[in-house]
Amino acid sequence: MTYTVYDDALTLSLVQEACSLLDISADVLLKLFGEHFFSFCKQAGYDTMLRTLGGNLIEFIGNLDALHSYLALSYQEMNAPSFRVEMTDDGKMLLHYYSDRKGLYHIVPGIMEAVASEFFDSKVTMVVLNQSEEDERTGKKEHVVFFVQQINQPCNMGPQADLSDTWDRAVVLSQKGSPQPTFTPSYPDKLWMEEKTFCNAFPFHIVFDEHLKVRQTGVNIQKFVPGLQAKGARLNQYFTIIHPQVTFTIVSIRKFINSQFVLKSYKDTLLKLRGQMLWMDSLGCMLYLCSPKLRSLQELQDVGLHLADLANHDVTRDLVLLNQQRLAEMELTNQLERKKEELRILSRHLEAEKEKTETLLYAMLPRHIANQLKDGKSVQAGEFDMCTILFSDVVTFTNICAACEPIEIVHMLNLMYSKFDHLTNVHDIYKVETIGDAYMVVGGVPVPTESHAHRVANFALGMRIAAREVTNPVTGEPIQIRVGLHTGPVLAGVVGEKMPRYCLFGDTVNTASRMESHGVPDHIHLSSSTYRELKDVGFNIQERGQIEVKGKGLMTTYFLFGNPLVSEDSIMGRGDGGTHLYKKDLNSQSSKESKEQPDLRTETEHRDISSDGMTDPDPICTFAWDITPPHKSSENSFDTSINNFKSTLCILL
Repeated sequence: MTYTVYDDALTLSLVQEACSLLDISADVLLKLFGEHFFSFCKQAGYDTMLRTLGGNLIEFIGNLDALHSYLALSYQEMNAPSFRVEMTDDGKMLLHYYSDRKGLYHIVPGIMEAVASEFFDSKVTMVVLNQSEEDERTGKKEHVVFFVQQINQPCNMGPQADLSDTWDRAVVLSQKGSPQPTFTPSYPDKLWMEEKTFCNAFPFHIVFDEHLKVRQTGVNIQKFVPGLQAKGARLNQYFTIIHPQVTFTIVSIRKFINSQFVLKSYKDTLLKLRGQMLWMDSLGCMLYLCSPKLRSLQELQDVGLHLADLANHDVTRDLVLLNQQRLAEMELTNQLERKKEELRILSRHLEAEKEKTETLLYAMLPRHIANQLKDGKSVQAGEFDMCTILFSDVVTFTNICAACEPIEIVHMLNLMYSKFDHLTNVHDIYKVETIGDAYMVVGGVPVPTESHAHRVANFALGMRIAAREVTNPVTGEPIQIRVGLHTGPVLAGVVGEKMPRYCLFGDTVNTASRMESHGVPDHIHLSSSTYRELKDVGFNIQERGQIEVKGKGLMTTYFLFGNPLVSEDSIMGRGDGGTHLYKKDLNSQSSKESKEQPDLRTETEHRDISSDGMTDPDPICTFAWDITPPHKSSENSFDTSINNFKSTLCILL
C-alpha cells in the first residue's frame, strides 16, 4: 500500500544484507544511499522546492526542518531528523544532526555532498567529530556533530555578466574567486506601530522573558488560552515543545533559534502552534511569532477555530485548503490501492475456482475436446485405426446390491473406482464411462499411441490387484472383478449438448464388452486381436480356446496372468514405479503423431511429457458418477447359449 511506514529494524537488516552481498562497509553503503536519495527526491518532483530552500548551504540546512514540518502535514507518520548549523569563533562550520533513528547518520554526508555539488557548485567534505546520546533535548536521542568544510568551485564570469540588480546587492569575489553577494539592511529609528495594532495583526504571537514569564500575547492566543493573561504566568505551564525536542529553557531554545518550533497546549484544547523564535537582546525577551498548526479543515473544527481567526496575511489559510485537497487525493489514491488489492485477491480466488472447474471438466472430457467446447466450436468425430478397449464388472454385483444398504454400495464403488482412476493416470489411458459396476477405459484414444495394448494390459493387471484391496460388504472378503479386452478400430466423438459425453462407436466396443461378459471371475479375458499385440512383448498369456460369443460365433480367446518384466510397484504406480514403462513408445510416437494425427495433437497438453520422455502421472481427481441400475452378470455367463447376432455399432451414453 502507499505511504507505508517500515520499521527501522527492517531497514538495518536490509543494510546488513546489502553490505554482505556487496562486500562494503555500512558507512560507505549509507553514504551512497544518501546520494541516490537526493537524486530520487529530484526525480520525484521536489527539485524546485529543494532549490528554493536557501541561497547557500548554511541557509539550505537551516530550512530543512521547515521543509520536514511542511511534509509532515501530508505524511503524518514521518519521523524526520533535525539539523542545526553552528559557526565557531574561528569560522568553522559544525552541523548538528539529531534523530530518533540510530545508525543512519552516514546518510547525511552523501546528501550534503550531492546538494553542495548540484545546487551551489561547491565541494563538501564532512568528518564526524562527536557521536553521543545527547542531553540537550528531552529523551535519549542520537546526536552527531559533523565538521563541514566547503570548497567553492571556480566560476567562469563572462565579459557581458551584469552583477548589479535593483536590490542594490553588492557582489564581491572571495579568495577562491566565486561571487559572494552581500546585503546591508536599514532599520527605522523607532517602530511605527501601535501595540494594539501589532497584537491584532499577529493574533497568535507570544513574548516571554528568559524566565519564561509571559509578557505579551496576541488577541487570539488570549481567547483560546486565557490563563496566559494571569500575572506571573509562565509559558511552560500552558505549553510544551513538540519540535524540536529540546528542554523548555531559553538556553536550549537559543541553540535551535533557526529551527521551526511547534508548541502544544496542555489543556483540553487540541491547539498546536507553529512558528519561529526571535531573540530580542535589548529587551532580554523572546518573540514567538506563530500560527495554529493545522492539516485539514477537520482539525480546524476540532480545535474550535474558523478561517476568520487566522490573519489575512497568514498563509495557514491557503495551506489548510490546499492540504485538504491533497489529503482528499491521497485518500482517493489509498482507496484505489485497496480496491486494486481486493481485485487481485478476487482474481486469485477466481483463478482457483476456474482451475477447479477445469479440473472437473477435464475429468469428464479430453482436454482438447473440452477446450473446443469452451470456445464454442463444434467437435468433429475422429477415426482411430487401432486402439484397445477394456470393460470390467464386479462378480455377483446384483447379489451384493440385494443384501446391502445403498450407501455401502456407494462406498465400495467409490473406493474401487478411485483406485482405478489412479491407475488410468499411471498408464496414461482414457477413462470413457462407468455404469453401475461396469468400468470402461481405452488406450490409443484420443491420443494415438503404439503401446495402447501394453498400457491397457498393465492397467488390467493393476485393476485386479486393486480390487483385492476392496472388501465385499456382504462377505467381508475381497471383491472379484471380471475384465475383458479387445483391440480394433473405433470412431470417437462428442454426443449431446447437456452433459456431453466423449463416446466410442464401432464393433470393437461391442466385442470388448463380450470379452468381459464371457470372462471368468478374477481373470483378464483377451480377444485374439489383443493377443497379437501382446504375445511378443513379455506378457504371461495362456490360450483359453474357442468359445461361443454372443453375436460373434466361435472365437479363440486368451487369459492374461501377468507381466514378468514389470514389477507390481510399477504397475500400481507406487513411488517411482510406472515412470519408465512406456519411454520407448513415447519417443517413437512423438514424430509419428505429427504426421498421422495433426487434428488430435492438442490432447498432448493433457499428457505432459517430462524431460526424459516419460509421462508424469496426474494426481488423483475427485470421483463422481451417476448411479444407474446395476449391470446383471453371473459367474457362468460365458457358458450360456448364443444367438447368431451381428452387431456393428455400440453406443455408450
